[in-house]
Formats: sequence, structure tokens, C-alpha cells
Amino acid sequence: MTTFTELGLPKPLVDALAAQGVTEPFPIQAATLPHTLAGRDVLGRGRTGSGKTYGFVLPVLARLAAGPTRRRPGRPRALILAPTRELATQIEAAIVPLARPLGLKATTIFGGVSANPQITRLRDGVDIVVACPGRLADHMRSGEAKLDKIEITVLDEADHMADLGFLPEVRRIMAATPERGQRLLFSATLDGGIDVLAKRFMNDPMLHSVDSAQSPVATMTHHVLHLEETHRLPVLVDLTAAPGRTLVFTRTKHRAKALTRKLVASGVPAVELHGNLGQNARTRNLEAFSSGTAKTLVATDIAARGIHVDDVTLVIHADPPVEHKAYLHRSGRTARAGASGTVVTLMTDEQVSDVRALTRKAGISPTTTRISPSHPLLAELAPGDRSFTASPRRPVVDNRPKTVTASGAAPGTGRRRGAPSENRGGLGARTGGQSRRSGGGRGGPRQGTEPRAARAGSSEGQPGQARREDQRRGSGAGRRGAGAEGAGRRGAGADRRGSGQPSRNRRNGSGGRRQPNS
Repeated sequence: MTTFTELGLPKPLVDALAAQGVTEPFPIQAATLPHTLAGRDVLGRGRTGSGKTYGFVLPVLARLAAGPTRRRPGRPRALILAPTRELATQIEAAIVPLARPLGLKATTIFGGVSANPQITRLRDGVDIVVACPGRLADHMRSGEAKLDKIEITVLDEADHMADLGFLPEVRRIMAATPERGQRLLFSATLDGGIDVLAKRFMNDPMLHSVDSAQSPVATMTHHVLHLEETHRLPVLVDLTAAPGRTLVFTRTKHRAKALTRKLVASGVPAVELHGNLGQNARTRNLEAFSSGTAKTLVATDIAARGIHVDDVTLVIHADPPVEHKAYLHRSGRTARAGASGTVVTLMTDEQVSDVRALTRKAGISPTTTRISPSHPLLAELAPGDRSFTASPRRPVVDNRPKTVTASGAAPGTGRRRGAPSENRGGLGARTGGQSRRSGGGRGGPRQGTEPRAARAGSSEGQPGQARREDQRRGSGAGRRGAGAEGAGRRGAGADRRGSGQPSRNRRNGSGGRRQPNS
């Protein structure tokens, strides 16, 4: 096995890696480091979880530490562009412990938070800026960030930036960096707009492809659970109540919020992550999931890229995604860095043809099983004793069409029946005023990724349409407490609190520390 020292990393950086428990390079790191350390432009292609983050972080740190220049106010020496705030934050977290022994400073720049602290750090001088394109462009226009001294530019998850419509902004940013600078581009795919970027801004780049997005992950198993719509919630409760971290994906923001509320009411500590949350709430919820305070994270595709949480054992597609690329990136949150993981897709009769086409394009052959909430396969997919918070209200399974909402939750189980766990959890009509004051996540921050994704045609950001659909189906969710997908304005107010769970569940936990991968 090749070592980091043999690849050319300086001893202080090797020692800093060892202090983080990282002693052996991943294949994409071993393949790219000889060229990136030599100053060559590099195109790195690898699926999520293959180790791309250290693949570009290590040469950036090594080359800046060895360079003769020093940081200047408002003029960073290296720029790393990332598509989401969460990914930018996690890249910075990987950099900081390695940069400190080298005397280098790094900072993040993204929207959804105050610009003043970012301006202060830029004026103080930093070596590395990890940024989302939108807010960085704002600082460039105001003159607070000048890119004329950039020595190394990195594009991480470039294909995701293309999907989100960031490429015009990315082109303007890269055009502001010196042409003689080194440029590194890492992505799961290198087609379409990414190929245009490479031809326009890279000089004779070296291409390294390790574990493409279509490569099967030997330690990941795929299952499709064919079920009735009324069984969707009970099955989700059973799977998420098992030990270990579970990441549940929904297609829209209001569905993520509603499902989080239902899981909490059923006794499952869960938090949400989507574009309608403010940045502080997003950070708190991700920290709760990472620490183990909440063992279930319900998210939109905002979490499909770049969210690095150790030991996610189960990924559930509560709503099957539209595109196979989204399926692969969602699924890539588990079975990372050689660990094993399970991916479960919930499928109703109406979704059979779509799911079959999805898995075929994704290049996988899942095991399909028709199940009910009592099926023994659930215990195999998520082994261990089910645990719930104090006095949970287990979901009601009722197959009578007239008494079941479209989302599978039984109506009439809210405040009028006096369900104590719902009232303690902040559900139902008693908290409607607070949710209205918090705006129900209305009008998300201008910077970041979700608003742009919505403008690009994402199905997120349409709670009004969903509310009208639920009203036509007669769910009456807003009046009866637990609510269906359309109860966004009357819901738990989780955007304000930053967590979809009662405060009594906030117990500290810990997760293993492994090499951060993207």
C-alpha cells in the first residue's frame, strides 16, 4: 500500500493526517496526488464516498505551505467552490485541523447567514476560501473579495453545480482567477457543461477516473418494498425506530417537514433538512443527526450530495427520485469508505413502472418484496430492538379508504383525541400561531442551492399546490393536529426551532471519525 509520504506529502501534513486517524490514501487520492502536488491541472472523477475531498484538500494545503507568498487582506490564495452550504462547511471542517499546523487559515462564504463576519475574515486575510458561487459573487461585486492572487482553484461536485444552474456564475468566478493558476475539478460525471468548463479553463488536464457513479458498491444492498399507500408511514416508523442512523429522502420540502412531524409524533427522534429552513436551523439539525441526538434525518435532495455523516446504515427513498443520478447520490450517503449499508425504496402500485425504469438506468438490480407493516423482512433490513421516546403514539393503520389521508396517516388522531405526545411535540392547532409567525419556511434564503434548484424546475417549493390537493381529498389535516403533506403553515414550526423533535430527546451522542469523503 502506497503511503502519503511516498506520494510526496510533507511530514507536517502527514503527521496532521495521522492525528485525525488517516494513515492510508484512498485510490483516487493515490492516483491524483503525484500530479496535483506537481502543479498539474487535474480532472478527478469518482462516485460519492470515494475520497475526493482529501484528493484536493491535501495538494492545496501542501502547495500553499510550500509557496513563497503569504495571505493578504481580501485576496485569498486558494478557492474551493462547492454547490451547497453543508458541503462547504464540511470541506472547511476537513481543512482546519490540517491547516493549523501549517500556519494556514481558511474560511467559508455562503448565503443564508450574515455577510458581515465573512467580510471581516476576508479583510483580516485568509489563505483558503471555501465558497458557494452566489455569495462569493456578491463579495466580488462589492470589492471585498478579489481573486487576482488565487494560486489554486478547485471545483467540487461540479456536475451538481451544473444541475443547480450555477455554471454561468462559476464561469464568471473562474474567469476572475489568474490563467496561470492551477485548477482542479472533481465530479461524479464529466459530461455536458462540465466538459465545457474543462476545455475553457483547464490547461492540458490529467484525467483520473476511480469508481464512477455507475460503479456498483459491493458493500451496499438495494431493496424495493412494494406496499400499499396506507402502509407507508407504519413501515417508515418501524425502519427508523431500529438502532443506527437512518437518512430518509422525500421529493419535496413540505413532505420532508410533514414526515418529520409524523415520525416525532410516533416516538422516533427525527429532524429535517431542506431549503425552507434557515441556515442556523439547517446547521443545528445536521449537528443533531451527526451527534446522535436525532438518529433519523428526513431530507430533500439538498442532502444527497456532500453530507458526510459517519455510520449511516440505512438510506430510505420514501419518495423515489425522478432521475437515476439522484438515486445514486442519495444512496451514496451509506456504504461509505468501505463500510456496509442498505438502501430501501418504498414503491406503491402506481410507481412500479417508474421505479423499474429508475433502477435500470442506475445500473442496479434490487430485491423487490411485497410487504405489510408486520413483514419479517423489516427486521432484516433494520436489525435490532425498536425504541421510541416516552409515550409515543404509534401510527394508526386503517385500510378504509374514506378514513385515510393521501399520505398514509390516519386522520382524527390530533388534538380532538387529546394525544399527549403530539401536544408535547408541538403538533396540532395549539401551535398554529407560532408556525404562522415563523412563516412555515416561506421565502427561503436567496443564496445557497434550494431556491436555484426550485427555479430550475425542481418539484420542491410548491406547498400550496399540495395543500389544495389534500383539501380536494378531504383530509382536513390542518384542523385535526397531525396533518398531511399540505399542513405546512399549521405544522410543527420546525423551521424556527431547527429540530422536529421534543427537547427532552436532545441527548448527546457520538459518531465514529473517518476520512471525510465526497
